[in-house]
Amino acid sequence: MASATVDVSGVECRRGNRTIVSDVHVHVAAGTRLALVGPNGAGKSTLLRVLAGLDAPASGAVHVGGVDLHTMRARQRARTVAVVGQEEQPSAELTVAEAVGLGRTPHRNPWAPAEDTERAIVDHALRTVGLGGYGRRSCMQLSGGERHRVLLARALAQETPVLVLDEPTNHLDAAWRLRLMQTLDALDRTIVAAMHDLDLVLRHFDSVAVIFNGRVVAQGAPIEVLDSTLLAAVFAVGGDVITHPRTGKPHLLLTDAQPASDSPEDN
Repeated sequence: MASATVDVSGVECRRGNRTIVSDVHVHVAAGTRLALVGPNGAGKSTLLRVLAGLDAPASGAVHVGGVDLHTMRARQRARTVAVVGQEEQPSAELTVAEAVGLGRTPHRNPWAPAEDTERAIVDHALRTVGLGGYGRRSCMQLSGGERHRVLLARALAQETPVLVLDEPTNHLDAAWRLRLMQTLDALDRTIVAAMHDLDLVLRHFDSVAVIFNGRVVAQGAPIEVLDSTLLAAVFAVGGDVITHPRTGKPHLLLTDAQPASDSPEDN
């Protein structure tokens, strides 16, 4: 399974008659990780649904590996992009293995019995998210964080070149936030994720696109984009990038809340 490029050209997203995000142009190189960030209500989740192929754009196009995502048949799209929604939950009626096994559906004939190879893929996905040995448990017995990890395992089992994640760390405790990001770092897949935690974006993503007032107002390497001027203008916070004294890695230190701005400078 190889990763794939994602090219977003002039995309406009609407809800009803209201334009949420417009004129989006983004290139995500194969095997890299792009974070979509912005204040609440900026349109990250709406844009993410279009990038995942769940909704059609009002205008513009999304190409994955050079193919228009929205002209693909459903099975081809499900073999191309795996999606984990922010508030999605696995069915309480399923076991953990059954819920993760749904990720294999695009790769087999309807109602075909699971093969040993597919069971191995499901088991590996569960081990990857720290749920090895949970396969026979009911999803009803899991905590919120564990249920979210089941959905991540399902997406991994889907074995697509592109992963689209909406706030993937939201339901996880501190340790599993870090473990999840380390897991994503090690994947040979293209990843597009809506994120709130800007520090994780700084340390674990190759590029970032900042959405504000219906536009992508900045994009590029996180360490270059997430500077104090943009933090104040878009997120109404003060902050600085510092170097960790032990690891030498950059971290984002937020210092205070500031008055909100109507529009940042494009950069």
